[in-house]
Amino acid sequence: MTQRPSAPLPLHRLTVTAVRPVTPRMRRVTLGGAGLDGFALAGPDQQVKLFFPRPGQAEPVLPAPGPGDDAMRWYGAYAALPEADRPWMRSYTLRAHDPVAGTVDVDFHLHGDAEDEGPATRWARSARPGDALGMFGPSAAFAVPVDPGAGDWTLLYADACALPALATVVAALPPGQRALAYLQLPDPDEEQPLPTAGDLTVRLLRDGDSAAGAVRADRLPPGRPYVWLAGEASAVRGLRRHLVEERGVDRRSVHFTGYWRRRLAQDDAPTPEDLAEARERLSLG
Repeated sequence: MTQRPSAPLPLHRLTVTAVRPVTPRMRRVTLGGAGLDGFALAGPDQQVKLFFPRPGQAEPVLPAPGPGDDAMRWYGAYAALPEADRPWMRSYTLRAHDPVAGTVDVDFHLHGDAEDEGPATRWARSARPGDALGMFGPSAAFAVPVDPGAGDWTLLYADACALPALATVVAALPPGQRALAYLQLPDPDEEQPLPTAGDLTVRLLRDGDSAAGAVRADRLPPGRPYVWLAGEASAVRGLRRHLVEERGVDRRSVHFTGYWRRRLAQDDAPTPEDLAEARERLSLG
């Protein structure tokens, strides 16, 4: 029996082709390169890992995939790099793909002030055409399909970091699909148009508001919802707990992602709550 060759790892070495502001705190970086030949998006909310060069590096140092490498073996080689050389890795959602131009867009929310910003924000603030970046994904091995038309109506939540992902989900709503989006932003200047064929209502929340409290106070539409939640991990957990335990929403209909953790970076060890969330996601898969 002939063994089918394994698909090549979705590892891309890209360069910046354009940078522009979307809002005062959101910067859109367009990336291109030969690594995107034949690239295609399978749906909304396509997540990738971005690799940012360390100081003094013209491009991120990444291990070359070996014959027959799978994602876990390649990641082991990446993790084994000396810390001084190993690129910073962060998770992002692709905002758009232009197959004609051979580019992808990534929107960066610029966190905090210069003294407390992380490596991704620092890189995005100074990104210029020609700068190099590494990207792994999207990968079918890790992707959780997002179908915003799967319920009688759709409930969405995002904070400023998750707004680019929310925009892709809203754009994928079927024509006329009723949707209610709770959008938590630091100030009105961060609002963006959300083009969609769906019947979308947006509830704006400000930083400091309780997302779970806002949903709890609302009368939600009747019927079975499809739920998509993304943002700071504790806010997402609180919302999901309210919807499943108090509203009786089927937990299998809730797609949830804790993009970031308050006072912690992606390099920090997972908390017990993070590990519990990961186990829950695996059980639903």
